[in-house]
Amino acid sequence: MTNVTNSDEWSDDDNHYSNNDDDFDGNAGDTAVETAKPKLKKPRLYRVIINNDDFTPMEFVVHVLENFFTMDRAKATRIMMDVHNSGKGVCGLFTRDMAETKTLQVNDYSKKHNHPLMCSMEVE
Repeated sequence: MTNVTNSDEWSDDDNHYSNNDDDFDGNAGDTAVETAKPKLKKPRLYRVIINNDDFTPMEFVVHVLENFFTMDRAKATRIMMDVHNSGKGVCGLFTRDMAETKTLQVNDYSKKHNHPLMCSMEVE
């Protein structure tokens, strides 16, 4: 077994990592590089739609629109009347994740309160 102590085998001359700036001549980057700006597209938007049924009370629909879509009473009532008269009403435009979340929240909330009210989503 060889015992290594501060010998010539481990001298500073063997250091391959130099702090000497002579290794870099400063002209290595003569080529001008322009950074490409990413081209971002706006995300697709989805309509969240409440579908009409013959059993859910109108007041419950207004309540859902006020609480899940932060509408005032007048706007919620207008959309509820659209649902009642034309069979569906648009609650808003959202990104895909938000639209899925809102749809699931409304459907779960309606089911929890024993109403068949259903929300769906479609691409704008």
